[in-house]
Amino acid sequence: MSCKRRIFLFVVGALLTSQLVLPATAQAEPLGPLHNLVDVAAQRLATADPVAAFKWIDGGPITDPQRAGQVLDAVAADADTHGIDRQYVRTIFTEQIAATEGIEYTRFGQWKFDPASAPTTAPDLSQSRSAIDEFNRSMVDEIALHWNSLHSPSCETDLAGAIDAVAAERQLDVLYRQALSTATRSYCGIRP
Repeated sequence: MSCKRRIFLFVVGALLTSQLVLPATAQAEPLGPLHNLVDVAAQRLATADPVAAFKWIDGGPITDPQRAGQVLDAVAADADTHGIDRQYVRTIFTEQIAATEGIEYTRFGQWKFDPASAPTTAPDLSQSRSAIDEFNRSMVDEIALHWNSLHSPSCETDLAGAIDAVAAERQLDVLYRQALSTATRSYCGIRP
């Protein structure tokens, strides 16, 4: 057998062997089109705990209509920049805010029942709001990027798969899983 033939067989054998021993994740189905959007929504929800802690310590109200209005105006303007329906985006973020407030109300209730579990320190609210603003921009980017998927017949299936995947990846508890379902419930149900 010639040297070239042996090298060729060696390379082919190595390639075939590498295909067999690849980790399962490398051969898994690619993530669905809504995965990143749902993941960013989950990350945004995670800001609820530090925000609730700050409000608990500060004695401030959970709902902040002025801040919510600023957020909704900013995401609507961002939607305009991306050339997507601003009312659709406002509705998505109205539900995201409601889900976040739901987590905060739950935490307040838990701390009232068990004052010893209440936080005594919290990050400054401006830090959480900066993170929220970044998540908002990322979410609008994802909405624009996957606009057709959000308005396709497969949206509900894609969304359910994304919610399940993100909940598993981030190990969301029952509260956060419910909040994620609430935050994403109109992704496929609104037609511009």
